[in-house]
Amino acid sequence: MAFFDELKATAAAIVAPGKGILAADESTGTMGKRLQSIGVENNEENRRQYRQLLFTSGDDMPKFISGVILFDETVYQKTDDGVAFPDLLISRGIIPGIKVDTGVVDLQGTEGETTTQGLDNLTKRCQKYYAAGCRFAKWRCVLKIGQNTPSPLAILENANVLARYATCCQQAGLVPIVEPEILPDGDHTIEKCQLVTEKVLAAVYKALNDHNVYLEGTLLKPNMVTSGQSCPTKATPEQVALATVTALQRTVPPAMPGVVFLSGGQSEEEASVNLNAINKLDAKKPWGLTFSYGRALQASALKAWSGKKENIPAGQAEFLKRAKANGLACVGQYTAGSIPSLASVSSNYVAAHKY
Repeated sequence: MAFFDELKATAAAIVAPGKGILAADESTGTMGKRLQSIGVENNEENRRQYRQLLFTSGDDMPKFISGVILFDETVYQKTDDGVAFPDLLISRGIIPGIKVDTGVVDLQGTEGETTTQGLDNLTKRCQKYYAAGCRFAKWRCVLKIGQNTPSPLAILENANVLARYATCCQQAGLVPIVEPEILPDGDHTIEKCQLVTEKVLAAVYKALNDHNVYLEGTLLKPNMVTSGQSCPTKATPEQVALATVTALQRTVPPAMPGVVFLSGGQSEEEASVNLNAINKLDAKKPWGLTFSYGRALQASALKAWSGKKENIPAGQAEFLKRAKANGLACVGQYTAGSIPSLASVSSNYVAAHKY
């Protein structure tokens, strides 16, 4: 394949030690909910201003942020000075990426389970994004833990969809981030979550193998293994670390260069502390273990900005605090509570979250 060397280099750069991804790929509807929470109207200019705030944050940003996932609208937006957002990021040594799925749809005959759509013309869309400067992509599949879920059908269908997506990306030169998210909704134990995570990841890597996906040119974006949001027993960071790393050891090939965890509704501080515990764990870890956070990087920044021009530096300062905290957590050097931020302990959990 023409892109093998480039895909491998891009994937490795994204998971360089001490760096991770800012997920700024919220759909227009989700961005509307974020803006509504701070009393700001959901229009294109306000969305552009907020993304510009993040992407133009101070000189420390490229030290901790290796890539940014964009939404389609954002790829074609520009700064106040007329610089396209992907070009701005590239000039800062940050790799632009793109969300390419078009949302979830119901799987007939299941208990509210879903698959993800967007495969139509995907290779052509990826080629268009590549031409615009993007070098990686993201596609989210969603599974949930219940008495009868995830079902074998949901596991198989979502694994195959992720594999098809990955091949389309690689044909166009984009590194596919494979995201099989197991939702934190429910009262399940951490042991149950680990069991389900292992089943799902095993199916995903079987499908990637069946579809001849080049593993060195991919990344994995999984949930951390945690107890359910309603579980009476909350797992400690050390328990989360052991369960998460064990699940990965049992299912993820060493050829795959890196794991970029989603925050899954954890507070900013929880997401940093758990990631730090994962990296401190004394165990076989042949992949980079880093972050691809949305809410866990943005909650404090959004609150500080509140849609006011004069608050842009304050919003950027809050964002950089969380970027630094997670950069340190990637190398196991973050001390809990050492980088307080405006909304660091506020829950980011949204039941049955849709993007």
